[in-house]
Amino acid sequence: MKRFTLAGIAALAFLWIQTASAQVQVGFRAGANWGAVSKPEFLDNFSPTFRLSPGLTGAVFVEAPVSERVSIRPEVSYIQKGFLIDEGLKLPLGGWSLPLGARVAYQTRYVELPVLAKINLNEGPVQFYVLAGGAAGYAVNGRIRTRTSGIFRSKPMDVDMNMGLLNYNRWDFSAIGGLGFSAEAGAGKFFVEARYQHGFSRQYDLPFVQLPIRNRGLSASIGYSFAFGQ
Repeated sequence: MKRFTLAGIAALAFLWIQTASAQVQVGFRAGANWGAVSKPEFLDNFSPTFRLSPGLTGAVFVEAPVSERVSIRPEVSYIQKGFLIDEGLKLPLGGWSLPLGARVAYQTRYVELPVLAKINLNEGPVQFYVLAGGAAGYAVNGRIRTRTSGIFRSKPMDVDMNMGLLNYNRWDFSAIGGLGFSAEAGAGKFFVEARYQHGFSRQYDLPFVQLPIRNRGLSASIGYSFAFGQ
């Protein structure tokens, strides 16, 4: 954590220097994230399948150029992570079978501070680019949403997640990679981008067992940026 703090201070100082000599961009983005988690191999035969869990994501950011095609983009973002369990079976009753199922969504809401490098692949009014960097996130809260199905489907039931249960690790450090394109629109730029986020932090820290369950995610966003001061 100390190293990350020092790196963040250095990045902010670097951006301050760049602002004096280059026009920075400010912007926002919003979209969806499909969260998942890594699953230990030894749990394959003892647990249901973990599926993608949809959620929201959004951010505000500052983008400072360091060369003609390279810029640094620190963000303050909100993102929903988690995973989904959707299992079903058929219960035989006489000459017909009754379908039974349960859907359980684990959703955790994070505030994150990504620091990304953006590299434009071409010049012109329409540009394609790649993103790469890392993020530090903190889980603000979470919920478990359940729904059962049979002859009738039940309404969703939400239960607040107890972060102290099973020693849930609120901090999540991750790497981010992405692709996008931007197009000039009015006084600024409209952009669309897709990202993959790979978490490194174990989410559960048990006293005697260390489960390698880490967050993963795919997201898609649209946004708009414009030159600061214009």
